[in-house]
Amino acid sequence: QMQLVESGGGLVQAGGSLTLSCVASGSGFTFNHYIMMWYRQAPGKERELVASISSSSSVIEYGDSVKGRFTISRDNAEKTVYLQMNSLKPEDTAVYLCNAVQLVSGGKIWGQGTQVTVSA
Repeated sequence: QMQLVESGGGLVQAGGSLTLSCVASGSGFTFNHYIMMWYRQAPGKERELVASISSSSSVIEYGDSVKGRFTISRDNAEKTVYLQMNSLKPEDTAVYLCNAVQLVSGGKIWGQGTQVTVSA
């Protein structure tokens, strides 16, 4: 079973940058059989899809609110997905969650999240 652990969150000033990491661990899974996604959830708001990346990195998509500022990438050998966040805004403040979707079964796995706080 796969477990996901996010890291890299913190407090940053507006205009700054952060890089989030999500590492998959466990046994009995093949990391490149999963689509990987980053979501975020701010207090009182619905969970929002930030970015997604296909198993081979050939298909990448971003939410409208982060296009041109965030970059998602993955390293299948390291079983890690990254989210590079630039030009951060206070409205980017949220808990950022890593999500894996199995290509065949559609099964979903979530990490516990990492807090990102952007001060004005």
